[in-house]
Amino acid sequence: MSSEEINWREVLTPDEYAVLRESGTERPWSGELVEEKRQGVYRCRACDAELFTSETKFDSHCGWPAFYAPLAKDRVRYIEDHSLPERPRVEVRCANCDGHLGHVFHGEGFDTPTDDRFCINSISMSFDESN
Repeated sequence: MSSEEINWREVLTPDEYAVLRESGTERPWSGELVEEKRQGVYRCRACDAELFTSETKFDSHCGWPAFYAPLAKDRVRYIEDHSLPERPRVEVRCANCDGHLGHVFHGEGFDTPTDDRFCINSISMSFDESN
C-alpha cells in the first residue's frame, strides 16, 4: 500500500498525526527520545523507515533530539520552509512516507563532522536498541 492510500488518522495517534502529517512541532523537552543515550536506530514512527543512528546523535541542548547526519542521504528529503520570515529554515521529511520530522540547521558551530543539526521531533520517531 502506498503512502497516499494509508488513512494516517487510523494509524497514528492524534499527536503523532499533528506532527507527522500536519507539520506540527512538539513542545521542547517533552519528547521521550531527547535524552536517549542507548545505541540503536531511530525509525519513522509512521512507516518504520530507518532514518538516523545513535552514532550521529549529539547533545545540542535545543529540547529535541539532534543528529548531525541521516543514516543515508536518501532517507530524508528537504523542503525550503519560509513560514518564519525572520528565519528561513529547511524542513526534513521522511523520504519514504513524506512524514514531517523536523528541520535541519547548518553552520551553528557545533563540534560535529557536518556542522548540521537535524532537529527532529521525538514523536516522529521510534527507537530500536542495538543488541
